[in-house]
Amino acid sequence: METNKKSETKEKIMHAILELAKKEGFESITIRKIAQASGTNVSLVNYYFGSKENLISESIKLILNSFQHTFAVLDDPSLPAKERLKQFLLDYLQVIRQYPELLSRIILMGNTVFASQHEYGSFLQLLGFPKVQAILKELTGEQQPEQLITMMVQIFGAIFLPALMSPILESGASVQIAPKDKQIELLFERYFH
Repeated sequence: METNKKSETKEKIMHAILELAKKEGFESITIRKIAQASGTNVSLVNYYFGSKENLISESIKLILNSFQHTFAVLDDPSLPAKERLKQFLLDYLQVIRQYPELLSRIILMGNTVFASQHEYGSFLQLLGFPKVQAILKELTGEQQPEQLITMMVQIFGAIFLPALMSPILESGASVQIAPKDKQIELLFERYFH
């Protein structure tokens, strides 16, 4: 029972920082704001996370771990390559759609890199990107690593950038973004004909 309460408290604190970061960015968040938003106190936040930087890193890790799970479908031999890639993109987009403003802020942090971002970068380099490149190789027959990387970046940009920019485009510029499945269908029609 004690462990459940600790787990619930940590979860409340993590949820609070994610919500605050969506609205205010990480820069303006204080331990006091986190404690207030989570219904806890400054001592508990410090007890569980030690510092604001550790808490931010843990919250980023939580989001980035969600992305790691999306790569599993790329290994599913029961689906044709094109379907695996589509499902991967849809799953990845689903994670982006949960936190578009927050992910945009993480990207804009530039040189401020947390340990969790290094971990995710290592995952992408060692496992994630090679899986995507293998699917692209299977779909297109392309063998050149540079070409595969370029293709991967183009596909990611075409799908993920609109998702990250949708809050700005839809509210500020009155641009209606097509549903994600339609975006992927259009991309695949043009890219994998």
